Amino acid sequence: MTTVRRVMRGQARWLLPLCGLALLAAGLIAASAGGWMPPPSPETSAALTPADPDADLPVPKQHNFSSSNTTHVTGIEIPLRVGLEAHVPAQLSDVLAFYRGELAKRGWKERPEGTVVAADHVQLAFASPRGPASLKLGRAKDETTVDLVQRNTEAAAKANFLPTAGQARLIFGYLVPDVASLTINDQTIKIAGGENHPQALDLPPGTYSYKLVVSGYTLRTDTITVASGETWSLQLGDDDRKPDQIY
Repeated sequence: MTTVRRVMRGQARWLLPLCGLALLAAGLIAASAGGWMPPPSPETSAALTPADPDADLPVPKQHNFSSSNTTHVTGIEIPLRVGLEAHVPAQLSDVLAFYRGELAKRGWKERPEGTVVAADHVQLAFASPRGPASLKLGRAKDETTVDLVQRNTEAAAKANFLPTAGQARLIFGYLVPDVASLTINDQTIKIAGGENHPQALDLPPGTYSYKLVVSGYTLRTDTITVASGETWSLQLGDDDRKPDQIY
């Protein structure tokens, strides 16, 4: 039902260990008004600039790693969801300033709900020209991590994946020949086997336990956490497959 394509650019940091790479500062210490100035940080201090000024999801030219992914539905050309992950060797405050500036140029408007701005992590919600979007920043190994996501409301509506206002939607089907049942939120839903019969269920935001039963045997029990306006796919035919957010 969905396909995810990933494109990686930049340095593959997991392939080679960081064998003592460091920026050797000159160790200059300046005295002014009776105080000490600390040595320069090894992180990027220059202003961040976009690698591609025309990209829908910008990434600083100074990044060490970036990966993009898209979620598509068969028969609909435009993606339901587009994401970008990146690692940038710069202070979190500088990366935050970069994204606020670059996203504003693309018509993204910052929304107040769920805003978190702390010293070591940031979470922002946006209204973008294509639909709701989010930016999460964190810190790891002297880098700022970036998780940027844009969802396409038009594509979700065409696929009938758009949840009822204030709710989250689950999309699920079952391909094994036996008839199955899904129990979630005190509901038991019968699922026909042998071919894909996608079904949809809208739920209030929250965390839910669910159980898949086939021929009287429990094949899987797990939990899923959903938020208002999100759509998730439950791949019930694959025992190891975790739920995927598709919108």
